[in-house]
Amino acid sequence: MSPPDWTGSVRARSQDARIRLSRSANTNSRITFVLRLRTPAIANVRGFTLIELLLVVGIVAMLMVLIAPAFTTIKGGTDVASAAYTIKGVLDTARTYAKANNTYTWVGFYEEDVSQPSVIPAPDPQCTGCVGRLVMSVVASKDGTNVYGSGNGTIDPTKLTQIGKLVKIDNIHLPLFTVCQSNCTGAAFDTRPAVQNDPGGGYNYSRFGELNGSQPNTAPYTTPYNFQYPVGYPAPTMQYRFSKLLQFSPRGESRVNGDSYDIRRVVEIGLLQTHGNVAPTPTPSAGNYVGNVVAVQINGFAGDVRIYRR
Repeated sequence: MSPPDWTGSVRARSQDARIRLSRSANTNSRITFVLRLRTPAIANVRGFTLIELLLVVGIVAMLMVLIAPAFTTIKGGTDVASAAYTIKGVLDTARTYAKANNTYTWVGFYEEDVSQPSVIPAPDPQCTGCVGRLVMSVVASKDGTNVYGSGNGTIDPTKLTQIGKLVKIDNIHLPLFTVCQSNCTGAAFDTRPAVQNDPGGGYNYSRFGELNGSQPNTAPYTTPYNFQYPVGYPAPTMQYRFSKLLQFSPRGESRVNGDSYDIRRVVEIGLLQTHGNVAPTPTPSAGNYVGNVVAVQINGFAGDVRIYRR
């Protein structure tokens, strides 16, 4: 038997090793080549100079100054709309409670100085010269009657129950808007339904506004009834007295200041955004305001609440 041929096997292994070394060399060469190609590109990259950065910052600051008023206007419009929907929610709650419980409910309106903490007890019957914070309270008759009968004055707090918490809305003022005179059947602020014009009182028996003013620049005019906050038995110490009232009957009808006034087809609550305790100046005449304004209207018979915005 002839001996094994080790020579061929050694040659094959030697050739295989040379191939692997060649491949390794080629790979290293390619890596070195790629690194050499990329290294100059990295070296050519540079950052911004200080002058360029200052120029960009200056341009951004100038743009912010120019568009800041637009953001302020948008925020103001959002705040007024939010206040309107809050008021709508309070009115809907009062009407729903009256119908569901076959009783009478009252919504009281009071405006105080937003730049100061609430004063307890609040100035009575109104906060003269105060602007910027609307305070609302809802109460209901315990026995289902209108409580005050044919008399005037304060509704007995022991005969009332509080509906929900006291509501306070900051940076809001209740003005007296100019009333629509023609084409008053639209869905926009300037074409909203007109309130009723009464002999002697004009429109001010059908709306709420300038709560701390005096006649003829306040609405509603007279205040034959009022209720305090809080209510209950025994009668608690008064914190607020509400004399600008909207009443809802068990049928869901609404009337200003209770049975003293007839049911109005439309009752209006105007809203303006304030700058702290400063209300915007009417432009170009009394009752006219530019910018974001909202009117909340209640149908006296159906009791539904609608919001009209500009």
